[in-house]
Formats: sequence, C-alpha cells, structure tokens
Amino acid sequence: MSSWVVAAVAALALALVLYGWREPGGLARRAPLIALRALALALVIALLLDAPAGAARPVAPFVALDVSASWRRGGDTAAWRAAVRQARAAPHDSLYLFGDSARVGDVPGQPGDRASRARPAIERALAAGRPLTIVTDGELDDPAELPALPTGSRIEVIARAPSTDLAVIALDVPRAAVGGDTVEVRATVRASEQTPADAQLTFALDGRALASVPVDSLPSRGERTVSARVQLVSPDGPHLFAAALSGADAEASNDTLATVIDIARAARAVLVSTRPDLDARFMTTVLRGAISLPTRAYFRVTPDEWRLEGPLSPVGEAEVRRAVRDAPLLVLHGDTAHFGAPRSTASGALALVPNVRDTLGEWYPVAAPASPISSALSGIPWDSLPPLVAGSGTPRGDWDGLVVARARQFDRRSVIAGVERPRRVVIVAAAGFWRWRFRGGRSADAYDALWGSIFDWLAAQRTDARAAVPADAIVREGDEVRWARGSGTDSTVIVQLRRRGEPAGVDSVTLRFGANNSIAESPPLSAGVYDVTVAGGAALLVVNGARELLPRVPTVQSGNVGEGAVTGERPRLRDKGWPFLLALLALCAEWLLRRRSGLR
Repeated sequence: MSSWVVAAVAALALALVLYGWREPGGLARRAPLIALRALALALVIALLLDAPAGAARPVAPFVALDVSASWRRGGDTAAWRAAVRQARAAPHDSLYLFGDSARVGDVPGQPGDRASRARPAIERALAAGRPLTIVTDGELDDPAELPALPTGSRIEVIARAPSTDLAVIALDVPRAAVGGDTVEVRATVRASEQTPADAQLTFALDGRALASVPVDSLPSRGERTVSARVQLVSPDGPHLFAAALSGADAEASNDTLATVIDIARAARAVLVSTRPDLDARFMTTVLRGAISLPTRAYFRVTPDEWRLEGPLSPVGEAEVRRAVRDAPLLVLHGDTAHFGAPRSTASGALALVPNVRDTLGEWYPVAAPASPISSALSGIPWDSLPPLVAGSGTPRGDWDGLVVARARQFDRRSVIAGVERPRRVVIVAAAGFWRWRFRGGRSADAYDALWGSIFDWLAAQRTDARAAVPADAIVREGDEVRWARGSGTDSTVIVQLRRRGEPAGVDSVTLRFGANNSIAESPPLSAGVYDVTVAGGAALLVVNGARELLPRVPTVQSGNVGEGAVTGERPRLRDKGWPFLLALLALCAEWLLRRRSGLR
C-alpha cells in the first residue's frame, strides 16, 4: 500500500498548491475542484508507480522433476513412472526438468542426465518468489541448497524397490610405473540394499587378469577396500588398467572402473635412502603422487644390503648406482655422498636431503619466502605445525623455500634452498617432516604441499613432447575432462579423439591454456576408451560410467522445506482499464465545474 499512500499524499499536496495559490474564491467553493484534481493526479501517480490493484493472491508453486540417470539403476522403471505421475498431478504453474541443468520441456521417456543438481531449479524458484515442489529419488548432489527455498516448498521422494548391486567406486593405482615392477593396487566397492553372493574383484591390465580377490558379503550400503599386489609386465606406453566385479547383480554398468597407467622401461624418478625412516617412506609416497613419472625407491637396510621399496626384493649396489647415474630426477636421502659427489654423480634434477642431527634444539616453521614453491605453501597454518630438526649449516642457493625459528624466537634460518642452473637442485637441511604427515589433518596437507611442490618444480625439466595429457586418473561420464599442459609453449592445443570400437571419424577439441594456468577443460564425453593424438605424441583416455549409476545413500527425505520469502501474486494497476477512464472522467468533471464557476 505504500505506493498508494505516496500517490494520495503527493496528489493532494499538488492540488492544494495549485488551487490555493492560483485560483480566487473561498475554500468551500474550491473544495470540489481540489478533490477532482487530487483524484486525477493520484490515479496518474499510482499508474506511474504501477501500484497494486488488489490484495495479493496465493501463487501456484513450481514443480521440478529429477531426470537424472539414477532412476534407471537396476533396470526397474516403476519408480520413474510414479515420479512422472506425481509431478504432473501436483498443483503447479510450471514444470521444470532438472539434473545437469534446469529447463522446461517434454518429460523424457527415459531419464538420462548425468547429475542430480537441484540448484538451477532452486534459483528459478527464488527469482520468481514461488514455492517449489521437487520430485526426486532422494539422491540429490546439493541438499545443502534446499533451506534457501521459499516457504511452502516441498520434497517428494519416490523410493525405488530394493536392489542387489555391487559397484566399484574408487581405484587407486600409480599413474606411471616401470615395466616389471610389483605395485599395490586398491579398489573400493560399495553395496546397495543387498549384496550379490560370491562376488569376485579382478584387477586386469589390457584385459589380462593379474589378480582376483573375493568380496565377502557387505552390509546394506556398506563399503570395503580391496587390495592386491600385481606385477606390471607390458611394453612401453599407456595401458588400460581396470578393476572389474563378477557376479550377477542389478546394474552391470557400474561393475568396472578403469584408468590408464604409463609403463616405461626405466624409472624416470628415483629415490635412494641410505638411512630409511618415516621421512623417506612418506617422501616416496608423495613423489609417486606429485608427478606422473615412473618412480622407484631403493633403501639400504644394512651396510651391505639394498632393497627395492614395495616388494622389498634385494638389489645389488651396482644397480642402485646405475639408477642414480641415469635418473632424470633423483632424490638422495641420508648420506648424500655415499656414491661420491652428488652433483657429479647424478645427471638430472637433484634433491639432496642429508642426515641432520638434533644438536640445536627444536625449530618451528614460520614463513615461506617468495620462491618457485611459495604459492603451494601460501595457505599453510605455520603455528599448528610440529617442530623440525635443523642442520648446523644454512643451505645456499638462488632462492630460499622455508624459514624456521628456534623456540619461536628471533633466531631464524632457511632450511630449504634451490638452484636453477646449470640444472635444478634443491637442498633440504632439516629433518622431522614426518611429524607433519603423522599428525594428519592440515599438518599432513602441509607435508604434501611442501614436498609435492619441490618434486613438481624439479620435474618441470622432464622431457614430454606431448602438448597436453589427461590430468585426472579417473574420468566419469558427465564430468568435464581436465587436461594438463605438457612441455609445449602454445596456449592453444588441438586434441584429436577417436573412440575405440566406433568406425566414426575423429573428433577434435581445442584447449586454451591461460598464461599462468596449466589446466584446461573440455566438454564431457560418453563412456568409452579414447585414443588421444596431440602435437608431440599420443595418449589414452578412459571415460567411465556416470556417478549417477553408482549406489548411493539418499540425501533428502519427503517433507516440507524452505525458509525463504514468498512473493504473492498481486494484480497491478497498469493491467486494468478503469484507472485510465476514471482519471479522464475526473479531469473532465473538473473542467465542467470550473466553467460553471467562471474559472478558465
């Protein structure tokens, strides 16, 4: 009503000003003229403000129907048909379809969206100020968005019949390995309401079974991680590694999860420790995860005995010396001079982590000066990190990577330094970093960030002629495909994709890398195995089935939801004809009265 009040007050004031100052005669004689002029002006001002022409009426809600592919899981379409009937029968103003996006259209015969994102539909309801009724199977990707809905909104969950299903949801394998290496692989399986009996999980390389592990009965919606040690014997190049379940269940499309392993004849990254400890162990893990290079680690367990990390098989010192000499990226831990002067012995990028004795007390990390690794350390909470053991000397280089202070006082020194030329070398004159990883949480993240940034900087000199390679180990249908920039300098890279098993032609994708961005994205791809061709070489890309086909725990339940404001639907004055007619009649009546009163 505020617009009507403004219009009435403004109209009366203008009418009084006009007739009080300009027109002769008494107030009683001018009162009808003032009233008619005020009425006409009030209607004109109200029309300009588009004032409401009546009380607000309740608005019809929107209805949003979940059209994600999860309805099809298990092959039972009864729940989907019930959801369509529910959405059409619910009172509504508009019916939206949501999953990958929100849109208006015909309800499909079979749902196929690769996501269950309700936010686009919620944003439409908020923009219109209308309640929203969401009809879904309960497996929304973003349930935290629901409280923002306008008051009066509702969730309608159409439950599916219980099914027997087991799916592979995660696969942990090295991105790169040396041919003949024995590595540990892990896969995580998840059950739906029921688990098939006598299920087997098989790890395979290019379709050749390497190991089979029985999967015992899981509780309803339970998960289990299955591991095995397998030997990777295959020619050089990218190879398809898969974890596949056998055993009858309701959904076959989620029984296999695959990734790509690059196998090489020789290690491209080597870690050698003459004094193996938790630091050496954790560094090896980060080294394998930070860079996509075949990695090997050698540990000296006695003065005369070396072991290969992983299988712990014995190796001769001559083999270790050969690996030290030929490695493009070498990490020496412990006695860095065991094989002679390290900078003369090694031929590639080098990280030196010498023995450090605790002679000067505890040193606390306090800062990361500007350096090639500082961006990865910018968010580290220094005050929460355990102390380190610092060496007696300060390493010298082109840049300093980490500053520590003794007992949190003003006695500070740098314990990490790097050299750019003639080759990249990093010296770490501190020990006890394992405490960061051992504590877990943000301290473990700080450990991974520190060593990952060091190894990544050292590995930047590796020679990979390919202009771009897939960045993620696991890619699923419906996800954007992320690409990592290779050694090329072009900001635009053309990627050619040929899907195996299809005679169709080659699809081309253009990637654009920013000046400071090493990752680019391309549109989602259908599930399958793709041969990738880029400038400088070839690669392999595996796109697995969509996440919507994995058994999931429902994230929402039926009921009322929403705390946002609802905008009532009010008729507006401009939509009516009578205000225009009434204003015109008031002006005409005023003119007639003025003439009869002798006024012009």
